[in-house]
Amino acid sequence: MTILITVIGTILFGLIAPVVGCLLAGLDRIISARMQGRVGPPLLQPYYDVRKLFEKESVAVNSVERTYVACALLFACVAGGVFFTGGNLLMCVFVITLSSLFFIMAAYSSRSPYAEVGAARETLQVMAYEPMVLLLAVGFYMAAGTFNVGDVLSLDVPIIATIWLVFLGLLFILTIKLRKSPFDLSMSHHAHQEIVRGMTTEMSGPTLGLVEIMHWCENVLFLGWIGMFFVWGNPLSLILAVVVVLAVYFLEIWIDNNFARVKWQFMLKSAWAVALVAGGVNIAFLAFM
Repeated sequence: MTILITVIGTILFGLIAPVVGCLLAGLDRIISARMQGRVGPPLLQPYYDVRKLFEKESVAVNSVERTYVACALLFACVAGGVFFTGGNLLMCVFVITLSSLFFIMAAYSSRSPYAEVGAARETLQVMAYEPMVLLLAVGFYMAAGTFNVGDVLSLDVPIIATIWLVFLGLLFILTIKLRKSPFDLSMSHHAHQEIVRGMTTEMSGPTLGLVEIMHWCENVLFLGWIGMFFVWGNPLSLILAVVVVLAVYFLEIWIDNNFARVKWQFMLKSAWAVALVAGGVNIAFLAFM
């Protein structure tokens, strides 16, 4: 029964998340434009761009590139299905990491020097945020007594009351996960920051369209992790979670538009330091409670 629920959740997530992610991407462009003194594109511009990509001729360096990207999108949808059906958070973390690895393999498969540099940077980004993500799962277990996300609906208080340091650590690495400046080392969505676009340099047409849809799904999943901290037994907590998620997304857009890209050494050191201080201290405190 659990597998069936996960399959249904994966299908629904694969249908709904791209719509929500597309609207968030359009909102991102509009807010970014206003911050820069521009009018900005229409809200559905990301959809128009992706539709145009799927209308283009399929040109790829090799046949395996799109297969890797399709697998990355599939596992991103599975991770979203596991999370939003109240499944195991640790399994969700492992599956979304597997999605990232397939995306890295897609970039390496093109054998382009620019794509390989982007893939190497993406690997460094995974190394940077993964410790904090694993500590998130551990902290969630210690706060809720289970890895099942759905059990937060039976709690008397939101889990942020006990693992607020873990939440701050998640906020820090969220900038990496959402591919926002100053940590958008492997692939930037800002044209003025790249002569060539890192991992997706050799990707075009439908393959690049799948990458954009995958990014939308990932954004919805990661923002879902944020909302998880503010949900408990009160049904009104869902409204609070949505408000907090939107506020956090606005904060990420503001950071993206006000900070220049940093070197990978700073990203790695700072992310590990935050994981050690925020995640490690919070979990150690709960362990000795």
